[in-house]
Amino acid sequence: MKDEDTKDADGTIAPPSPQASTWLSKLGPGLITGAADDDPSGIATYSQGGAQFGFNLLWTLLLTYPLMAAIQVISAHIGRVTGRGLATNLQRFAPRHVVWGIVGLLLIANVINIAADVAAMGEAMALILPGRPLWYAVGFGVLSVLLQVFIPYQRYVNLLKWLTLVLLAYVATVFVVHVPWGEVLQSTVWPRIAWNKAYLTTIVAVFGTTISPYLFFWQASQEVEELRADDDARPLRHAPEQVQRQFSRIRFDTLVGMAVSNAVAFFIMLTTAATLHAQGVRDLTSAAQAASALKPVAGELAFALFALGIVGTGLLAIPVLAGSAAYAMAGTFHWKSSLGSEFSAARKFYAIIIVATLAGVGVNFMPLDPIKALYWSAVLNGVIAVPVMTIMMLVASSSRIMGELTIAPRLRVLGWLCTGVMAAATIAMFASFLAR
Repeated sequence: MKDEDTKDADGTIAPPSPQASTWLSKLGPGLITGAADDDPSGIATYSQGGAQFGFNLLWTLLLTYPLMAAIQVISAHIGRVTGRGLATNLQRFAPRHVVWGIVGLLLIANVINIAADVAAMGEAMALILPGRPLWYAVGFGVLSVLLQVFIPYQRYVNLLKWLTLVLLAYVATVFVVHVPWGEVLQSTVWPRIAWNKAYLTTIVAVFGTTISPYLFFWQASQEVEELRADDDARPLRHAPEQVQRQFSRIRFDTLVGMAVSNAVAFFIMLTTAATLHAQGVRDLTSAAQAASALKPVAGELAFALFALGIVGTGLLAIPVLAGSAAYAMAGTFHWKSSLGSEFSAARKFYAIIIVATLAGVGVNFMPLDPIKALYWSAVLNGVIAVPVMTIMMLVASSSRIMGELTIAPRLRVLGWLCTGVMAAATIAMFASFLAR
């Protein structure tokens, strides 16, 4: 959405002021990125954490918020300052074969994640309506492809914005179940930490689910899309008069988006802790199973809200997973990449979206355990996250790439802290795998 231009007394056009925009118009890439993080796979992880450990993992979502927000702001800055996507910028700092390897692993991880998400959506829909989960999954995959290929970019982005409202389903479930708020507060600020393999592995899973590489690529690329959609906008490195306004918008958009992401994850964990854990249900294997388990414990309304939320978040997340893979591939091989382009003008870019989505759907026809699929997705994301974040931090701190708009010291500290935490989480994840 463009701001209205205003004229100075001498008749020249003045740049739009921050006050000219409503707060809603400032929400875009950050909000969609944050909401897409709460995909059905993430819902399964948060549900399992709540069911298994009650309220004693809620603290993790307070810790992930500032780290996740910082790294996403950095990725957005890279896109807006340079006018290029993340993969293109990574190649300016790292050897080409390293970037190719990272992007290849990202594509594989995203396909597996799409497979797990469409499977969960199909299972959730089958809980509500009659029909086979597999064919619902196929329908959702095809629908996602059609929306991305045939809906104009600005209309599609607005559709994704409105889809974020489905996350309110998980806020609503908290108010239809009994929650001991005093115990919640105590456990959140003073949790009983269990130094055992299961607890530590779940912490790693929460971090890996919340801070995911595909989100970095998506948000940076969406900033580039926003540039292309506005005739008056230019990469900030060449438009210093726009810096303050755009950085302010990015900060607001991302802080709100990541707050939504972490708050919804908090409510999912809280709901399952207050119901399933309290009733002795400890082991969940999918988001759909979490919804089904809620029915006898928390009632029909909580069950319906939870199940519908799985479908809605999947419709939001699948385009982000497929789109981030396409942006990464296109940036790596210098293909034209824009959701605002016609199919004929960006065939390779759209081909990746189509292939990634349909390949994810196709995985569900294979004799593959969805939990094992998520396991390997987590492994691949762990492999990818730390080198991507390391190179991102070097890019964002490079005056050769960012000019005078290298990231501020506070962002630099938080970014490296996030990188260190993810490195520790990844090491812990692999240690837990080797200990099996």
